[in-house]
Amino acid sequence: MDEVWEPHARKLAGTRRRISAGGLELEAVGGTPVVRTLDDSVIEVTLTHEDGDGSGTAGRDVRVSWLVPCTRATALWTPLTSGTHWIPAAWSPPRPASLSKGAPVASLVGSGDAGLCTFAASRIDAVVGAGVVEETGDFHCWVQASGAVTVRIDMSGRHFARCLADVAAWWGGGETYRIPGIARMPAYSTWYSMHQNVGPERVETQAALAKELGCEVIIVDDGWMTEDRARGYGHCGDWEPLSLPDTAAHVERVHGLGMAYLLWYALPIVGRDSAAWKELEPYLLRRVDFLDAGVADPRYPVVREHLAERVARSVAEWGMDGVKFDFIDWFAARDGFDPNEAYPPGPEADCAVVSEGVQLLLAEIHARLAVAHPAAMVENRQPYVSPGLWPYSTMIRATDCPLNPTLNRTRTLDLRLIAGPLAVHSDMLMWHPSETAEQIGVHLISVLFSVPQISVDLAAQTVEQREALAFWLSVFRGNADVLQLGVLEPSRPELCYPIVRAHDGASMVVARYAPLPVEVPAVGWSKLLVANADASSIVFLLGGPEADAEAVVQDARGRRVWSGIVRLGAGSTAVDVPTGGLLTLTADSRAVLDPSIPTL
Repeated sequence: MDEVWEPHARKLAGTRRRISAGGLELEAVGGTPVVRTLDDSVIEVTLTHEDGDGSGTAGRDVRVSWLVPCTRATALWTPLTSGTHWIPAAWSPPRPASLSKGAPVASLVGSGDAGLCTFAASRIDAVVGAGVVEETGDFHCWVQASGAVTVRIDMSGRHFARCLADVAAWWGGGETYRIPGIARMPAYSTWYSMHQNVGPERVETQAALAKELGCEVIIVDDGWMTEDRARGYGHCGDWEPLSLPDTAAHVERVHGLGMAYLLWYALPIVGRDSAAWKELEPYLLRRVDFLDAGVADPRYPVVREHLAERVARSVAEWGMDGVKFDFIDWFAARDGFDPNEAYPPGPEADCAVVSEGVQLLLAEIHARLAVAHPAAMVENRQPYVSPGLWPYSTMIRATDCPLNPTLNRTRTLDLRLIAGPLAVHSDMLMWHPSETAEQIGVHLISVLFSVPQISVDLAAQTVEQREALAFWLSVFRGNADVLQLGVLEPSRPELCYPIVRAHDGASMVVARYAPLPVEVPAVGWSKLLVANADASSIVFLLGGPEADAEAVVQDARGRRVWSGIVRLGAGSTAVDVPTGGLLTLTADSRAVLDPSIPTL
């Protein structure tokens, strides 16, 4: 393999070895490679140090790299793309992953959503690089890690979502994760609707209204721990419920409404105005002056004890059903150190690597929460998407994108592809007070394959707005299994997924975000839902079984606007589905449909 210009890559010393496997020519540096062939198109390459140690000692990097022809390529899928999936150049910065930020995986996607080359590392602290070689038009892929690592390379050309699902299963290793069913039910968040202006009466009012509309969880965000309303973080660290007096009684009243309750924590942040500042200032990872705060260093037992005790009391003393963690990625922010490497702490630290301290902190919190409430929920969010967080989490939310349905769509779908067992939540949905019911339907359809979080003042909604909310939340609830646990197939990542479908062998759901026809498989469903989030209301159905189907069209408020029989399998059939509306097709009882899941 010719040398590829990579100005951002760390250069390695050591023996270079060339190996051929799975139709690829690979180069291994700094370690001895062992190749395991899973089938004709999937291989695993394991590198250990040249001395056979494989202990993972920091600073002793190993690396494997290879080239694939960049033909038919349309996108590079990675978990941290902020809504874009452009193909980078080989000299672009690589993507370092750690426990608190990112995940070591990428997929070169080709036309027809084919996974041309999907690869991932077994170590959560690996660095992943990929990009086009300008001189040749090849696509250069590489993985580098400090210590032994296994790299899985899938050249099968299957739908890229299937390839990524296999990566998530590989990371999971057959482990079973218990995710409470309520974690997959619609939730209400106070962030956009209240910001820091939270209080018992306001929270309880919104909880009651949210329950009526179909929510099962309320998440109280920033503001509960301070009476300051300036949107700063100087008061974080003590985590006393200053804005929620008589907290346990307040939580009990919310429970009486039938709602579970989660509480927000900016876990790493210690503010200058907190009493904890004096105690923890000597144990800061760094100061963040514009936040009037600092980031606590989890390598110190005193830091972990303080944070774990403060978080656990929300469940043990106040009766909360779980917590929402924010800013975990700040443990990984670069400021003269790499969280995956030893960075000299003071003598009171009991580990040298920041990521190890994060893992110890989360494990301690998890243990304390489990004692107080075995089914306690923990929400994380992008960009902390590492599979190393799965044992300590129940759900993961798209990062903030207020009033941006396209970003909310792409981010929730990106999460779904590699979140493994976790319930994926949308960023909080908000809209202008004068928004139409149709556009509210668009917002909800945009996050159809995740758990919606609502964050508007429900008491201020019009009748039409409330009807749209109630209708679409009923769709989420009634189809949660196929929407969240079915086979997910988003199409065209380079176009922000204009068509997405999920199916489980009995039901199929298709969401349409652009004026495109909907292909109806001949087999694999007895009920088919088509959600229209595009301004064009004419939906062309292509293909399908040679059979009639009963059709019902509802508008964004759930009102039936048309019903009848649709003949499938004979060219294209046009159905008028209003923007923000839903078409439901039920196979005619006289038709024989194979219930097997179709394979693309």
